[in-house]
Amino acid sequence: MAYQIRKAAVLGSGVMGSGIAAHLANIGIPVLLLDIVPGELTAAEEKKGLTLEDAQVRNRFATNALQQLTKHKPAPLTTKKNLTLIEAGNLEDDLGKLKEVDWIIEVVVENLDIKKELYEKIDAVRTEGTIITSNTSGISIEAMKEGRSEDFQKHFLGTHFFNPPRYLKLLEVIPASTTAPEVVDFMTTFGEDVLGKGVVIAKDTPNFIANRIGTYGLLVTLREMEKRGYSIGEVDSVTGTLIGRPKSATFRTLDVVGLDTFVHVAKNVYDQTTGKEQEVFDTPAFMKKMVENGWLGAKTKKGFYEKKGKDILELEVESFDYVPQKKLKAPSIEMAKQQKGLANRVKVLTYAEDRVGEILWNIFAPTLLYSAELHGEIADDIVAIDNAMKWGFGWQQGPFETWDAIGVEKSVEKMKAAGYKIPRFVQSLLDKGYDTFYKEEDGELHFFNGENYEAVPLNEKAIDLKRYKKKHGVLKKNSGASLIDLGDGVLLLEFHSQSNAIGLDIIQMLNYAIDEVEKNYKGLVIGNQGKNFCVGANLGLILMEAQDDNIFELDFVIRSFQQAMMKIKYAKKPVVAAPFAMTLGGGAEVCLPASHIQATTETYMGLVEVGVGLIPGGAGNLNLYQKHLKGLPNGVTIDYQDIATKVFETIAMAKVSTSGDEARENNFLDFADSVSVNGDHQIYDAKQATLALYEGDYKAPKREKIPVPGAPGYATLLLGAEGMHLSGYISDHDLKIAKKLAYVIAGGEVPYGTFVDEQYILDLEREAFLSLVADPLSQQRMQHMLLKGKPLRN
Repeated sequence: MAYQIRKAAVLGSGVMGSGIAAHLANIGIPVLLLDIVPGELTAAEEKKGLTLEDAQVRNRFATNALQQLTKHKPAPLTTKKNLTLIEAGNLEDDLGKLKEVDWIIEVVVENLDIKKELYEKIDAVRTEGTIITSNTSGISIEAMKEGRSEDFQKHFLGTHFFNPPRYLKLLEVIPASTTAPEVVDFMTTFGEDVLGKGVVIAKDTPNFIANRIGTYGLLVTLREMEKRGYSIGEVDSVTGTLIGRPKSATFRTLDVVGLDTFVHVAKNVYDQTTGKEQEVFDTPAFMKKMVENGWLGAKTKKGFYEKKGKDILELEVESFDYVPQKKLKAPSIEMAKQQKGLANRVKVLTYAEDRVGEILWNIFAPTLLYSAELHGEIADDIVAIDNAMKWGFGWQQGPFETWDAIGVEKSVEKMKAAGYKIPRFVQSLLDKGYDTFYKEEDGELHFFNGENYEAVPLNEKAIDLKRYKKKHGVLKKNSGASLIDLGDGVLLLEFHSQSNAIGLDIIQMLNYAIDEVEKNYKGLVIGNQGKNFCVGANLGLILMEAQDDNIFELDFVIRSFQQAMMKIKYAKKPVVAAPFAMTLGGGAEVCLPASHIQATTETYMGLVEVGVGLIPGGAGNLNLYQKHLKGLPNGVTIDYQDIATKVFETIAMAKVSTSGDEARENNFLDFADSVSVNGDHQIYDAKQATLALYEGDYKAPKREKIPVPGAPGYATLLLGAEGMHLSGYISDHDLKIAKKLAYVIAGGEVPYGTFVDEQYILDLEREAFLSLVADPLSQQRMQHMLLKGKPLRN
């Protein structure tokens, strides 16, 4: 049977249920969101004269959940417009509508009896072949499907999303013994290609993979902190980014998750295990007391940390007082920071003979051993375990990758000396003469499966540039960028300067890449897999030249940048930009002239130069204005003033999109541009878009004059800016920047509707940029941003 999901139903509208519904709406799947019928009226409902029979009351839980979706932070929706794809209802009146859906996701309370009762009702109304999944975080999938029809059992499995579903990559797929293999295969592919998730197949064991190991690791950390006399702040100072874990480290993570939630997850494993393992999952007494006190973390504004005024205090678990935060200080921390790469840093810290080494060794050793003991029990291979921890808990290295980093042989010797029992899986690796769980062969990653090494399975759409370059090499490279052959006649220009900031090195490579593509290839992708696509031009270089009064040099740089952007725009072969994450200033300017933009769901795009006292200087003003013009239908009267105002507001207010969808609403993307839901597939998608354009007989756009609002438009834009200045919203210098920006966007003092050359606008832009960059107040803003990472209002 060929499965297709055109419509879904989410049963349960709590934070998780509504978050999953939002994620489905974000990718364009209509959703039915159902919850229980309330048992009593609220005071507001009584006041309105409503009864328990009114639909407004009966759908209250799901309706309220939808309203909350627009208020949650981080935003579950990529655009508020997606709310129209979610229909609220209830589990009594609307159960029959489940006949119309292709996928039913159950997200009700974690109670086996309640779930089974609901499944009985679903079984009576569902259409044969409809997939049913549970988002349970730990209840047995086998137990849940008992007593259901054969077709239900064949199409039933676990799909465990992580919260918040839009942002956390992990999706654990847990088949039951009766789940049809083709259903598992379909949900795996659908999870990766459509939902944009990192999918791991987990076995039906308590808390599956990530929560089982993650909870164990957190509880070991709590135990070691208490046993060895460390403070909460000290532990957090060394269990976060220093070792490749999230910034929230241990205790901030627990505060965000909620202590009550964590205790519940730990108890689930405690109830299903025995012996030493069970002892670890018994949460410490101080934590139980915190839950009794209602100190549950962020949601009660009091947990392991409490904010008092501007100070954040940490809990002292012996006295239960909140005290100033402490941090661990040790020579090993400074030594580790000097190491190249995370693996070397972790190794230095783990074996350090100081308090940092003591706590980290005593957290790592039991957690790594536990992960190895569970190999084969919770998942079939180490790849699934490592990926689950990276995608679900934000670890940069999974347990087995961490083990490779600290050295398997060396660590096992130390573990044996400390009296630890070594799992058979680990011992067999060493007995066979191997010393790592992973190894590279011919540019491909292989993992140890218990007997030998096998290739890590990869989705063909997931192109890892680091590994791809090892295997295929690069065509040309300088300090700022590399040119890579992606095959099938498509080249990739990869930025790799610091923060991917644009300097003359990148501009030089960009010009070379387009020349090469026009002669010998089908098209070019501009993309990379850094932390961000590009955070703008090299601000440090610009400031240094400005402070040295090298205006001639700056004029050359800005001219070169503008010319390179025009070269992208008028290239004879398609150029596809692949932005993701922060795509700011010059990063956005690289995308605007491209033949096609292949963004990701999490693309935060904006022209933010006003924040450093400048205006866009790489044709950003021109190209954003033209994007707005391009989106208008033919044959309608165009108000150039209205377009200029929108562009002016977007740039003057430094608007940054909170998603790829919002970037389209802000006109950085147009109707033909695309968004990759799975960021790992973006380079593949961009390559396919390049080939599609080439094969569609691509023609470069014609150079045409553009209409501008001119002097009347400039006056209107000034009026708005001066009004804000008089009201005290903007400073004198803000007004100066606004005037310069308005002049460029309006096209100077020409009559309304005049058609002008692009070069005329570029010259205005460059003149405005150079006059602002020479201004001491703008230089102060640039310096402040470089030193503090925040804009200065002066």
